[in-house]
Amino acid sequence: MNPEMILSIYAFGLGAFIGSFLNVLIHRLPRKENFVTGRSHCPKCNEMIRWYDNIPLLSFVILRAKCRRCKAPISWRYPAVELVTALFFLLAFTLYGLSFHTMVAAIFFSMLLVVTFIDFEYYIIPDRITYPGMVLGLGLSFVNPLVTPLDALIGLVAGGTSLYLLAILGDYLFKKESLGGGDIKLAAMLGAFLGWKNIIFIFFGAAVLGLIFAVGQMVISRKEGAGRMIPFGPFLSLAALLALFFGEMLIDFYVHDILALN
Repeated sequence: MNPEMILSIYAFGLGAFIGSFLNVLIHRLPRKENFVTGRSHCPKCNEMIRWYDNIPLLSFVILRAKCRRCKAPISWRYPAVELVTALFFLLAFTLYGLSFHTMVAAIFFSMLLVVTFIDFEYYIIPDRITYPGMVLGLGLSFVNPLVTPLDALIGLVAGGTSLYLLAILGDYLFKKESLGGGDIKLAAMLGAFLGWKNIIFIFFGAAVLGLIFAVGQMVISRKEGAGRMIPFGPFLSLAALLALFFGEMLIDFYVHDILALN
């Protein structure tokens, strides 16, 4: 087995184990529980989960998606988060190799995945993700090939300020809160990781994705859920991931091709 194959397997395995920790964050952060100490336990019977029942992906299959003690069903979210994280880590390694680019992409994705699941379920974006994320984005800008430290700083300010002003406008037009404070802090974090140039693409992409989701939800539910609140964080996160992979290409296309036509 060649070294690249070994590293690919390691990247997948590392992603699965990181995904297991992300599940802890998704479960505990909204409940304001300590995620640093304390063993995992079944939310139904509170039985501590033994290490051999907590192996990413495998334990879910071995236990047949049920708690060993009380037989309560284990949520599909746990293996899904582990598998998606493992696949992303493998994709990042395949694209960028053993590099700072891979490390930044993996950290960025992990934080966005936690934000997405929590915001979809609880309509909140924890400060314990966005505030450290801002600092981390600025710190990693010294090794992040996508941005310079100055780009990251401007991106943080531009992202947070732009969405704050948009929130004020939305509150005025709709006479109710249109964007939460968590969305504004998340936008600042995205700017710190991806720089100010990607902010416009992220906002536009998130708006389009959110609109598609809202229309689809209305069609499926036949307008029964038309007044239901839709979290914006997941769509900001998805647009940010698109910017992570395609942002530079799209910016170059706009600057060199679109503007050249004018």
